[in-house]
Amino acid sequence: MRVLVAMSGGVDSSVAAARLVDAGHDVVGVHLALSTAPGTLRSGSRGCCSKEDANDARRVGDVLGIPFYVWDFADRFKAEVIDDFVDAYARGETPNPCVRCNERIKFSALAARAVALGFDALATGHYARLGEGRLRRAVDADKDQSYVLAVLTAEQLRRSLFPIGDSPKSVIRAEAAARGLLTADKPDSHDICFIPSGDTRAFLGERIGVRPGAVVDATGTVLAEHDGVHGFTIGQRKGLGIAGPGPDGNPRYVTGIDAATGTVRVGTAQDLEVVELTGHDPVFTSGNPLAGPVEGQIQVRAHGGITDCVVEIVDGALRARLRRPLRGVAPGQTMVFYRPDPDGDEVLASATIGATG
Repeated sequence: MRVLVAMSGGVDSSVAAARLVDAGHDVVGVHLALSTAPGTLRSGSRGCCSKEDANDARRVGDVLGIPFYVWDFADRFKAEVIDDFVDAYARGETPNPCVRCNERIKFSALAARAVALGFDALATGHYARLGEGRLRRAVDADKDQSYVLAVLTAEQLRRSLFPIGDSPKSVIRAEAAARGLLTADKPDSHDICFIPSGDTRAFLGERIGVRPGAVVDATGTVLAEHDGVHGFTIGQRKGLGIAGPGPDGNPRYVTGIDAATGTVRVGTAQDLEVVELTGHDPVFTSGNPLAGPVEGQIQVRAHGGITDCVVEIVDGALRARLRRPLRGVAPGQTMVFYRPDPDGDEVLASATIGATG
């Protein structure tokens, strides 16, 4: 089978490529150039897509004896991921750029080019398992990335391979070292790849500008002024610009954002609790919509934010009734529905949260 491997320059995709070579596949490596200024997107374990990363991936390709290329997707990445990220925050939402990158770049634009060039499958170093068309959590629960892959359609999954999902991270690093791959000890990337400084508020401020508004409490009393709703997200506790805790002596959190009026509402931790989620544009990874109410678990963040629930389709939207309240859930986040299974929790559906209750 001809397989194109997306090689980030990290240890995970390096071992994914090596395993496919061992399995006898015709493997080609490709590094995606996602930045118009690649020299600026790496600072230690922060960021990615730098010249350093491309060179590391190329050296791994040399060791494995496979062809290697760098493909420029910078313009597409800016339009489909970075601009979308900025626009979502301007609307008062909290998006996940990794989800959008998988949905629109890796498994859409890149996969389409792979098919056009005659490849049978696209492989990545994601921690997830795929078998018989079913997407499941990885063996290593701490590294599981099925959440950020849950937006993939059944057709996209049919042409996908995740060679390392059956192994713990420690095994992957040991395997890379045994193979003599220079990425064996390379630190994992953290935070948002296109914001290597880690200062999301500054990044957004440069692109959105000043849009003054007020921070108010539950009674509507103005507690502070701010320069834009893009500096806030539901559940945020620090950086609110207000003096001290609430009248009851407890911390205050962002509980609501109205981008149209520039209003940021704050309240107690209890005010953050939600028991119902509604998501638009649902994706069913098996290709089959849910039939009737289904019991399972919902996850609203890449790591954490999991609870039992009942999910059903209502007026074309994915609606989840939670068995236990979740806190800090914001519009724009991705909700992923899992069905518990002895062989590994299976992803059934995903959607973008539009409303909470």
